[in-house]
Amino acid sequence: MTRALVLASASPRRRALLSELGVDFEVLASDVPEQPLAGEDARAFATRVGREKAVEVAAERPGHWVLAADTVVVRSDGEILGKPVDPDDARRMLRGLSGCAHRVLTAVTLLPPAGTPADEVLVESTVTFRALDEVEIAAYVDSGEPFDKAGAYAIQGGAGRFVVGVAGSYTNVVGLPVDEVRVLLRRHGLLPSAANAVEPSR
Repeated sequence: MTRALVLASASPRRRALLSELGVDFEVLASDVPEQPLAGEDARAFATRVGREKAVEVAAERPGHWVLAADTVVVRSDGEILGKPVDPDDARRMLRGLSGCAHRVLTAVTLLPPAGTPADEVLVESTVTFRALDEVEIAAYVDSGEPFDKAGAYAIQGGAGRFVVGVAGSYTNVVGLPVDEVRVLLRRHGLLPSAANAVEPSR
């Protein structure tokens, strides 16, 4: 059986995090729409989109393992925040996160060459922002960083200075929960031998 792995994402952050595990992979982005269905909660939404990304890319790479992920940001009032559509939307999202805790969920799907069964995990972290003023929100939006990020921010980038606390996996907030992905890949023999010997860090 082939052990070729495809990452179903164009995200440079996911690519970098997966590379840390020492696994060889290729990248093929999916075109799955990242919009919740009517009445769909955040956990179901992230899981569905992650699975759909894996299935779409697997159809283009038969005989390969496919790893896909979807990350969503959920405000304290339950609103799911995707990627902002314009500067006004980005400012609105950041105002809604200011001074509050919010949840970040990443659903990961590992699809085998046969297509089923998929191995899936959903990881949740809580991030707390300090209060933000309009000047720093505007400056951050003007930097251009928010526009391909769920929730309009990158914790590993300029928005790191907004964060006063992270409960749970930090790499989950970046876009790929490395410890949990390591477990998935090891379970199916997809890690190099050296990486297989490393236990997840907590």
